[in-house]
Amino acid sequence: MYRYIALLRGINVSGQKKILMADLRALFESLGLMNVQTYIQSGNVLFHSEKEIASEYLSEAIENQYGWHVPVLLTTARELQTILDRCPFPKEKKEKSYFGLLYDPPSTVAVETTLSYNFPNEEFHITPHCVYLFCAKGAGNAKTGTAFFERHLKVAITFRNFNTMRKLVALAED
Repeated sequence: MYRYIALLRGINVSGQKKILMADLRALFESLGLMNVQTYIQSGNVLFHSEKEIASEYLSEAIENQYGWHVPVLLTTARELQTILDRCPFPKEKKEKSYFGLLYDPPSTVAVETTLSYNFPNEEFHITPHCVYLFCAKGAGNAKTGTAFFERHLKVAITFRNFNTMRKLVALAED
């Protein structure tokens, strides 16, 4: 039995690509997935499957249901915990950080170019799987974010805050 966490990118943001979590659970269950559970409105779905699942399979199912493409990143509690454990920020910053999960590893050149940017009150570190982002004045006031990193790293990314990451790990381990 496989236990997955699906992170959907860009749903329920500013009224765009609105999906009710009850409807999303029903869609996943209609695909034969079990113990489907959602966490908050930003597209976090935990589920079990008897077979391996591809993220493209879930993206296609969402597109067939709603008519628009939603990138889906599949991960596990262990992978999320590893990302949390490897956070380069001290505890007080880590707990206020954002974790940008990368759908594909960025190229070395893209990482080096992105790291050349420096914004006051913002710190970020890039690994093949995650962008660790701390914004001293809050993410809403940041120059960096999803669009910035996707444009410079040339890969899809979805952000979650520390509390969401920690909660997803806890829910998946229950």
